[in-house]
Amino acid sequence: MSVIDVLVLISTIALTIVALPSLIWMLYAWRTPEAFERTHLDRRGTPEPGSISFSILVPARHEDAVLQATLEGICTQSHPRVQVICVVGHDDPGTTEVANRVADRFPKRMLVVVDHSWPKSKPAALNSALPYCTGDVVGVFDAEDEVAPGLLAAIERAFLRDDPDVVQGGVQLMNVSSNWWSARNCLEYYFWFRSRLHFHADRGFIPLGGNTVFLRRDVLQGLGGWDADCLAEDCDLGVRISARGGVVTVAYTPALATREETPDSIPALIRQRTRWN
Repeated sequence: MSVIDVLVLISTIALTIVALPSLIWMLYAWRTPEAFERTHLDRRGTPEPGSISFSILVPARHEDAVLQATLEGICTQSHPRVQVICVVGHDDPGTTEVANRVADRFPKRMLVVVDHSWPKSKPAALNSALPYCTGDVVGVFDAEDEVAPGLLAAIERAFLRDDPDVVQGGVQLMNVSSNWWSARNCLEYYFWFRSRLHFHADRGFIPLGGNTVFLRRDVLQGLGGWDADCLAEDCDLGVRISARGGVVTVAYTPALATREETPDSIPALIRQRTRWN
């Protein structure tokens, strides 16, 4: 056997060792019919929503093109007890104008909070809104999210059913054919939220997603909120909750998944992957 053959064999074995656990995690949700059924959000109509109240945070920066549709979608949720807080930067008049316009339409549901921190970051914006939250559960969405109308009612049922500290909902990218990386990006999100996160939750150690995540307010306040200096504040928060023995329910129902789009340019893709790494 030549040196090249040995190197190929070693490389093949090494890649197989890496690939097998990844494959197992990707298919974890489908290991048994009972396990697969347990991964769904309960979509039944009882009990009637309203036992739990929500404060939904939407941090937005230079998002005036997409923000209005997102805020209107959350403000018109079927759940009866929803407080929507849009966080805007003090130096972002365009986004602020859009947020105030929607707040004027929904004065009983929506509040605009101005973030004066510097440098600007998503966790700093979220922390600036936390003192204004009145709901039992604090949820986070991104400014470009398309939120299913019945999502919060289903999330409430998950809290009542499992009594967790956190419920992580599903996120699905939709623009499969926009560019050469979008199909892989969509599949990556699908297997992550549909299966891989269930594995992490069952093992008691989970990096949370950056949106469609819902946390009991007292748990979040006990942790001191988000780490404003962390580039991946969502992952950090999940790790800190896991380290304290927190219970996380992960639930994925396709019709209730929050819809987003893949990065629209190579620089945006590089920024995303750099932050993730």
